[in-house]
Amino acid sequence: MTHKTAKDFDPQTLQLFDQYVHGDISRREFLIRAAKYTVAGVTALSVLQALTPQFAQAQQIKADDGRLKAEYIEIPSPTGNGKIRGYLVQPVNAGTDATAKLPTVLVVHENRGLNPHIEDITRRVALDNFIAFAPDALFTLGGYPGDEDKARELFRGLDPQKTENDFVEAAAFLKTLNKGNGKVGVVGFCYGGGIANALATRVSDLGAAVPFYGRQGDVAKVAAIQAPLLIHYASNDERVNAGAKAYDDALKAAGKNATSFVYADTEHGFNNDTTPRYDKAAAELAWQRTIAFFNQHLRS
Repeated sequence: MTHKTAKDFDPQTLQLFDQYVHGDISRREFLIRAAKYTVAGVTALSVLQALTPQFAQAQQIKADDGRLKAEYIEIPSPTGNGKIRGYLVQPVNAGTDATAKLPTVLVVHENRGLNPHIEDITRRVALDNFIAFAPDALFTLGGYPGDEDKARELFRGLDPQKTENDFVEAAAFLKTLNKGNGKVGVVGFCYGGGIANALATRVSDLGAAVPFYGRQGDVAKVAAIQAPLLIHYASNDERVNAGAKAYDDALKAAGKNATSFVYADTEHGFNNDTTPRYDKAAAELAWQRTIAFFNQHLRS
């Protein structure tokens, strides 16, 4: 895992990096503008490299962990996208008898597709005694390419509505699993947080939704939400937080079961332990809250 933290970088550089990873500026523009905030002996390229994910160092659960059964599966897409391919992970004892049926959780990635970090997150969910499924939105374009920059470029080629529809279908698939208890939750990060908010408005029997620093749902559709929401925000995330108050106000006015937490002195992506934006204390607290929330709403 990287030894640097967000505090090792100029705040302006972190804002530029956020713009870069979300496609608002190019790699070249990041390097030019970030150079203004570097200190002697440090290049903008070395800063970019330091902020780039380090998957192997951050991995918490090995892919071949004997406590889990992990596989890649494909299910039909209802939207003309062909197939939905995803990573399905479950405890080895899932569904061994009627009392062992487990809740299911849909894990939705950031705007890079199903990369090693999200696969690791999926295994973490499963180790907390859930069946977890993480589709790869990039599968229709060849799948996660193994390179974060290429993945972001591919993401621009997705049809947003078809992709959202595929995640709706993935949630429906989880509800029908023989080893599942019929209850489905969703957790998403960044882009995936936006999908989690969207699914709350579209899936009437969704059991729980947990968006991490994601785009808020359409306030005009808040009335349709039936699932309880647990919403995590980073304090230093102007882009996402711009819509937070209006969304929270709409949820409250509609009488929805929704709780928002803002984690002090954190950056967008604070849960992602592959980069220096990771904040260990905030990530651990948010994760504890997330698993407790799923236990409360998906097991009863």
